[in-house]
Amino acid sequence: METEKSVLIIKPLEDIKKLKALASEPRIQILALIKEKPLNINEISELLDFPQSTVATHISILEEAGLIVTQNIKARKGTQKICSPSFHELLIQFSDTKNPEDDCTEIEMPLGIFTDCQVTAPCGLCSTEKIIGQLDMPNAFLNPDRMKAGLLWCNSGEVEYKFPNNTMYDKRELSKLEVSAELSSETPGTNPDWPSDITIWINRIEIGTWTCPGDYGDKRGKYTPAWWKLEGSQYGLLKHFSITNEGSFVDGEKLSDVTIADLKLPEHHSIRVKFGVKENAEHLGGMNIFGKGFGNYDQGIILRAYYGQKK
Repeated sequence: METEKSVLIIKPLEDIKKLKALASEPRIQILALIKEKPLNINEISELLDFPQSTVATHISILEEAGLIVTQNIKARKGTQKICSPSFHELLIQFSDTKNPEDDCTEIEMPLGIFTDCQVTAPCGLCSTEKIIGQLDMPNAFLNPDRMKAGLLWCNSGEVEYKFPNNTMYDKRELSKLEVSAELSSETPGTNPDWPSDITIWINRIEIGTWTCPGDYGDKRGKYTPAWWKLEGSQYGLLKHFSITNEGSFVDGEKLSDVTIADLKLPEHHSIRVKFGVKENAEHLGGMNIFGKGFGNYDQGIILRAYYGQKK
């Protein structure tokens, strides 16, 4: 009998029966024997010193799992079952088990590339090299050098960023939209116990408000430049605001019932992301946003779109 010279690929989640058949030392020994040459049950029994009934049971399991092929041929007394492997080589292949969270696109917007702003003093912004414009003057946010900003702050007001809406052209179904930024409250000097209500809007729809605990200056931020005075805000907290089909969240805690559908993304060529502190906020504690070259995370404003199946 000619043995089929093939590679048998076992996928664990799909081929449980094959894996169970292999989970036996006697059956592994049988496979090793018949790989050298086809054998009948008698011969296998003698070589392994197993009872014929035991060998017959193992052969039946291997055959049912598709790991061997058998053929009944005439013998001097009746028939005999000749056993051959159904493979030349056996491989166990583990499929990619990517976390759905890994299936996403990401856009990072530099801190100073905001498209709209309305801020009140005390306020300001600076690059990794110097303060941009004049401190506590809202018109400094119109300075062309704002594109180099790595830190901006205000007592109240808002800054808005406009991202390209790549979800319009993706055939996959959007499962989550996420915005991440490093944020803190803002007060003259610093104060870790200085709460501030920071609100986020997407496409001008209010997603929710997160209360920041304080303004941090107990130690220099990991990326904050040495020239920036230690009395100033040094770092913030990296927050992840997400919108799903179930609602809106900050670091997994629900903020509101606003869902992806409420954003009406197919109707907009851009995705507008706005951070702000309302003048009538319960905790009017200002806002710092840290970008590249400041704080502990060395990032701008990041927008991620997570996808599931094709539409």
